[in-house]
Amino acid sequence: MRKVFAVIALAAAAGMQAPAQTPAAPPLFDRLPGRWLLTGTIDGKQTTHDVDADFVLNRGYVRLHEVSHEKDAKGAPAYEAFVYISVDPKTGQYNCLWLDNTSNAGLSNEGIGHGMPVGNTIPFLIKPAGGEVFHTTFIYDPPTDSWRWELDGETNGRREPFARLTLKRR
Repeated sequence: MRKVFAVIALAAAAGMQAPAQTPAAPPLFDRLPGRWLLTGTIDGKQTTHDVDADFVLNRGYVRLHEVSHEKDAKGAPAYEAFVYISVDPKTGQYNCLWLDNTSNAGLSNEGIGHGMPVGNTIPFLIKPAGGEVFHTTFIYDPPTDSWRWELDGETNGRREPFARLTLKRR
């Protein structure tokens, strides 16, 4: 009888546990790795780039390698960048270091972007020297498993579109 009671008690206790919750959607960080085709406009000109993203350094960073299809006069990619993104596990803040072939100024405190995710959006704010502000917003679209990147410059409080890009998986 005690065994039967014990089994009933365990079954009742199991039934009294909190109802199963729908697992949370994976963080945006986990949606970045993959092979992407970037298309859109940068500074008013059509462009196409390949973007390869992977986890590096014990999954602590996502590294993006972006290479334009367009070539310069020497046959090298007209644009190339390495981008490192991390998430602070305590605050949830995303941090972004963008290094590209347009200058070597990325390795500075001013060259690191910071942003708190809002829904499916990561609005990075980069404040290079000189009082300018650069907005780099990553927007994830779950139904299509794609991203939009919106890049805007801001000078004296006036925001100007610089790039409107879409990333789709290759």
